[in-house]
Order: sequence, then C-alpha cells, then structure tokens
Amino acid sequence: MVVEEEHRTQSIALDKITIDLIANKKSLEKNKDKRTATLALIKKEQLSTEQQLNQLVAEEKSLKYTLEKIQTLAKSSKKLNGLAKLKRKLKWPVAGKIVHSFGTQKHGYIKWKGVLLRAKTGQQVKSIANGKVLFSDWLKGYGLVTIIDHGKGYMSLYGHNQTLLKKVGDYVEQGEPISLVGQSGGQSEPALYFEVRSSGQAQNPKLWCR
Repeated sequence: MVVEEEHRTQSIALDKITIDLIANKKSLEKNKDKRTATLALIKKEQLSTEQQLNQLVAEEKSLKYTLEKIQTLAKSSKKLNGLAKLKRKLKWPVAGKIVHSFGTQKHGYIKWKGVLLRAKTGQQVKSIANGKVLFSDWLKGYGLVTIIDHGKGYMSLYGHNQTLLKKVGDYVEQGEPISLVGQSGGQSEPALYFEVRSSGQAQNPKLWCR
C-alpha cells in the first residue's frame, strides 16, 4: 500500500515535470518566433532606411546636376548685382515657421541644404531679390520648383510649390510673387523649401534673410 502510494506520488511528480517541460518548450518556441519576427522587422526597417537614404542621395545629385546645367545658362541680358551687399537685409520669401534648419540632419548623413518653412497652402512665395528665372518645372524630390539667378553666381531656389507663376526667362523684382505654397514632391503638409546658393554652394539662408 505504501509502495503504491509512493508510485502514485512519483507518477504525479513526473507528470508535472513533463507538463512543465512542454510548457517551457512552447514558451521557448514562442520567444524564438518572436525574436525571428523582430529581426525580420528590423531588417525590413533597415532596408527601408537604406532605400530612403539612396533616394535622397539621388535627389540631391539631380538637383546638383540641374544647378550646374543652368549655371552655364546664367548669362542675363540685364545686369544683376548678386546678393553680396544684401546679406542679412533680405526678407524671407514667405511668412512661416522654420521646421527644418540649414545644416541639421535630414536623413543619415544627409543634411538640409536649405530651410523648410511651414506655411499655408496657396500663400504667395516672393522673390528675395531681383533676378531672372532659370528653372520653373518639376524636380524629383522637390516638387514644383523655381530657381532664380541673381547675378555674380548667386541663386535662390523655391520648392514644394502647388503653382508656379513665372516661366523660364522671366525677370522678377524683389518681393514679386513667383509661386504659391503647396506640398508637391511628397510633402505631408504645405511648406516651402528655400535655398540660397553662391557659385553652386549652399548657404545658410539665415545669414541672408531677416
């Protein structure tokens, strides 16, 4: 009787151990599946990040190529004096809050070459100085873009517009409306992307506009 009782106790104990082992195995398998899923997600996010970086690099190369191409065309029939004497005296092209500043991180090692100004859809974008329109078209990553030559190697760029009001070859005066704010080029909200360049090199717009 005592022996049977011991066997029964041992059997119950073994059953409990077996149940615990099965439970542990299931838990390990579940955790393994979870880790596998997490690693797959991380890999997917890394791929997405790499794709985004590659896209931004391609867009910057496209912009650089466009600027280099139109610089060769910057032979205005009107005399343009550049922006050198207008440093810190220019008005911003649109009234709005700067949401991304020049030189800050855009994605990975890519940095902002201009500023992104949040503004209302349809708000007028004005030329910062006298100049000649050298580009007025769609540019991948920047949407509808206007680029103005101000002479002596100085240019200004206005991107993500919903409407362009000037065509290539038009002369514009300081403060003259050249486009309307939009969110073209993949923007999630209306904003103006604005650059100032000197001999092809991006300048901090804050050093020019007040």
